[in-house]
Amino acid sequence: MSGLVVDAARCVGCRRCEKACATAGIVVEGRLARVTEGCVLCGACVEACPVGALHIEKGAAADAADLAAWQGVWVFCEQDAGAVLPVVFELVAKARELAAARGCAVTAVLGTGADDVALGAGGPADAACARLLAGGADAVLLCRDERLAQRDAEPYAAWLAELARERKPEIILCGATPFGRELAPGVAVRLQTGLTADCTVLEIDPATGLLQQTRPAFGGNLMATIACPAHRPQMATVRPGVFAGLVGAGGAGDADGLAAPVVEDLLARVSEVALDPRATSHVRVLERRLLAEGASIAEAPVLVVAGRGIGSKKNLALVRRLAELLGGEVGCTRPLVEMGWLAYRHQVGQTGVSVAPKLLVALGVSGAIQHLAGIGGAQTVIAVNEDPEAPIMAAATYAVQADCVAFAQELTTRLEG
Repeated sequence: MSGLVVDAARCVGCRRCEKACATAGIVVEGRLARVTEGCVLCGACVEACPVGALHIEKGAAADAADLAAWQGVWVFCEQDAGAVLPVVFELVAKARELAAARGCAVTAVLGTGADDVALGAGGPADAACARLLAGGADAVLLCRDERLAQRDAEPYAAWLAELARERKPEIILCGATPFGRELAPGVAVRLQTGLTADCTVLEIDPATGLLQQTRPAFGGNLMATIACPAHRPQMATVRPGVFAGLVGAGGAGDADGLAAPVVEDLLARVSEVALDPRATSHVRVLERRLLAEGASIAEAPVLVVAGRGIGSKKNLALVRRLAELLGGEVGCTRPLVEMGWLAYRHQVGQTGVSVAPKLLVALGVSGAIQHLAGIGGAQTVIAVNEDPEAPIMAAATYAVQADCVAFAQELTTRLEG
């Protein structure tokens, strides 16, 4: 059996393990350490123990029959202010492709705060579930519990892990949002399975049926493809903007205006599930503040991205004007943020924000691999660079070999005229 093991013969009850644990996963009672349900197998207590009384036993790999019992693709559905995040619809669209290759269903897993309105009576859960089903999910697993009202990873991880043990999904996808990055590792540890973070490509290997999870590695200098052959579920997080939603069926508003009978048919595919009464949180929210930083480049339909090739900080005024005329936002590459020309929220790429605009104009961008990984969802890319061998030129829909500042000036003049 796998998990954290206490050697009672060695334990001296010094409480160093208890002090090292951030999740109350181990307590000392009667001068003997005891593992609790809060343990996430992080190993901090093992390192802290001065007498070697703790160790983590790894479970044996599952056999083929056990692996075959896990079927289906799940998408964890994160919400903000009662609205499902756009990245969820992007993941549902990708999940449809993966499910088609595996011959299985796509399930949206949605947790929300408790309400007194029954499902189908027009409550807030109805709208979220209908949008997910209209966006491509085959079914929705819905949990309404006050402990899920806040984005607190502890009760969410306990709920999602228990649900996965019971229903055995083959694949679980999460958005690589701040909350998703906190939640997914907690679920993976509880299920003792693998997790690949910040994936840019997800594909099913036709030979093995395994989920091939590709992400930048070694500082973005190469792309690594990772598989989880011996454990289930296979888990991955994906940054917002990496994938596109289903055309005509993947947006947050696609369920708006649907006739009541259609919504009623959709909600028939929703199953309500419960959160274990023992699932608790050690976090107490004292205050919430909204950071007013302006529009997010992740949601912009048009982006004008400046690279080091624009030459000077003063040319950013031209970039901003062009973005304004095109009805878009300004993005940039990492060097411009490091030089202090623009704030980090403008940075496009694997180490910044992944974007999927309808139009992206790249001015003086060379196209490092981590930057290209962040613009993979863009529908049309116009790259302007004096170097025809720049990597961005090969990735562009339209490659223009020219001085990017002169090009921007000419395009601005024409748009103004």
